[in-house]
Amino acid sequence: MTVGLIPGSFDPFHNGHLEVVERAAHIFDEIVVAAIRNPQKSEPLFDLDERREMISESCAHIKSVRIVSIATLLVNVARDVEATAIVKGLRAVSDFESELQMAQMNRSLSGVETLFIPTSSNHSFIASRLLREVARYGGNVDAFVPAPVAARLRRKMGDRNDVL
Repeated sequence: MTVGLIPGSFDPFHNGHLEVVERAAHIFDEIVVAAIRNPQKSEPLFDLDERREMISESCAHIKSVRIVSIATLLVNVARDVEATAIVKGLRAVSDFESELQMAQMNRSLSGVETLFIPTSSNHSFIASRLLREVARYGGNVDAFVPAPVAARLRRKMGDRNDVL
């Protein structure tokens, strides 16, 4: 059985992420989506449990998807889930440079390969960071995220807009 491991902070999970999961589901028998707390990024908008729920709801139509959260090296998770490959989405050439470096490190540490899937042009500009910013200032991001994520963003930002 082939297993594709798709890691990311997914804060929030958006249509570009969903596209990568859907396309990878045609390549692998099972997809494991791993939500990570990335210490290099700012304080998360959603905690890991909330992100797992959003991903699960957004991917409910894909039967071969399993959601996990991780707080260890990605290669450890790849070993634990018996991943055939790590799958990463690429939006632009600028993503490739850092993703290539991570892929080379992961392969050196574990032997696991990385498969890059470029997003379609209609999703190439979507970034979780931008979505958080737009939503934080009251902008509508419904067109860029799955419906379950849009609902959670509205609830979360309703709470936060009182503070802004």
